[in-house]
Amino acid sequence: AENLLRESEAKLREQKQELQQTLTELQQTQAQMIQSEKMSSLGQMVAGVAHEINNPVNFIHGNIVYAKDYIQDLLNLVQLYQNYYPHPHQEIEAEIEAIELSFLQEDLNKILKSMEVGTERIQEIVKSLRIFSRCDEAEIKKVDLHEGIESTLMILQSHFKAKSKSEYSEIKIIKEYGQLPLIDCYPGQLNQVFMNILSNAIYAIKDTQNSQKIELNSGCIWIKTQRISDNLVQICITDNGAGISEEVLSHLFDPFFTTKPVGKGTGLGLSISYQIIVEKHKGKLECHSQKEKYTEFIMTIPIKLS
Repeated sequence: AENLLRESEAKLREQKQELQQTLTELQQTQAQMIQSEKMSSLGQMVAGVAHEINNPVNFIHGNIVYAKDYIQDLLNLVQLYQNYYPHPHQEIEAEIEAIELSFLQEDLNKILKSMEVGTERIQEIVKSLRIFSRCDEAEIKKVDLHEGIESTLMILQSHFKAKSKSEYSEIKIIKEYGQLPLIDCYPGQLNQVFMNILSNAIYAIKDTQNSQKIELNSGCIWIKTQRISDNLVQICITDNGAGISEEVLSHLFDPFFTTKPVGKGTGLGLSISYQIIVEKHKGKLECHSQKEKYTEFIMTIPIKLS
């Protein structure tokens, strides 16, 4: 009877382990499906928006060049009139004063230059959106990792800026980029990992600033890339936010696990990031942290995926 009881307990333990394993696999599959669908829809939407913005911006940017030439011709003509007719009719004199012609001549080129810079800025944002939105690309491609990181930083740029002196200060981004070759990868998925980790770093710093645990002017994110062997590169993203406790660290990559308030996070970001790095790219994703000091995510991925 005692042997039967032991065998029964052993079978129950075995079944419990199998059920736990099945539950974990189901959660991972569910998380992948949710995130895959979400990123596919997002990728299509972003690519569409980028395309719709790009066409009119290119039209405006191209026409600014002609507008500058035409306006310069008109300004030259006005200057020529002033040279030959330094004392125009009283009504013309009054109009010159009313429109502040001297200021207008000086400021017009500055306005056109600022418009040109503005359209160039929009073109850069559109380019970043296109790079980032490669979420539905199923094929492995050779890409520049730095390009993906930069596109993610561009999209998150507004989050790095100070909100107000009493709330959040500017977050400094410190980059140490090494010489990296082109990497075999799924570019849209890697960009998703960069977005998840950088978003968490921003949240950690702002949360810490909000609770006054670090000075408002000291929020920093360090991004370091390097080649560590013939076939491996490493990306380190470190922040000086709240840090992570050992208890939380042990569940960090579990599906649906989050420490954020309801509505602030789904608990999918880091779980999906782990699957992308480890399963899709045959790499490693590690997290080191010290409470109220720092958090560091280290991604190690092969240069060539065999």
